Amino acid sequence: MANDAALAKDPAAADAASLASARAAIKGLGETLKTQLVAAIEAGGPVAAVDVCHTIAPQIAKDQSRAHGVSIARTALRVRNTANAPDAFERRVLEDFVRQIEAGADPTKLEYAETVRDNGENVFRYMKAIPTAAEPCLTCHGSNLEPVLKAEILRLYPNDQATGFAPGSLRGAFTVKQKLE
Repeated sequence: MANDAALAKDPAAADAASLASARAAIKGLGETLKTQLVAAIEAGGPVAAVDVCHTIAPQIAKDQSRAHGVSIARTALRVRNTANAPDAFERRVLEDFVRQIEAGADPTKLEYAETVRDNGENVFRYMKAIPTAAEPCLTCHGSNLEPVLKAEILRLYPNDQATGFAPGSLRGAFTVKQKLE
């Protein structure tokens, strides 16, 4: 990422319309994904939830991106899907989120916005922390995974790094990009 100049450093100073679109896209992705995951767990257990993340989550992200005129995804410092690995901007923000949580910040309130120059264009970047909740997150991201679940995760994601989390820790973040006019 060619970051020529930072124009805004926090959500309050960001472009209001871009911030509203980013937050709406994240809300749509988060709520839809959680609903799908809970339904899958109730219908077929945790293995079914892993299938939702593997097959349905990418389409939900595409639908929310299209609906809100942004590009939305999930990323983390320890990814399950290597396609979700953070870029340099995302890594910097995620590492800052970790520092803030370690200093006592509430992970549910962590967000970051910045307008950057990327390949000669102004791009609005926004990230919202995803804290690890006891339920349903730890079922698939905790330390004590059921053997059949662990086997399915490793079948779908042979390079999985996304286990061993505790409640309240940073699981990852929603990340949004929007090219500005």
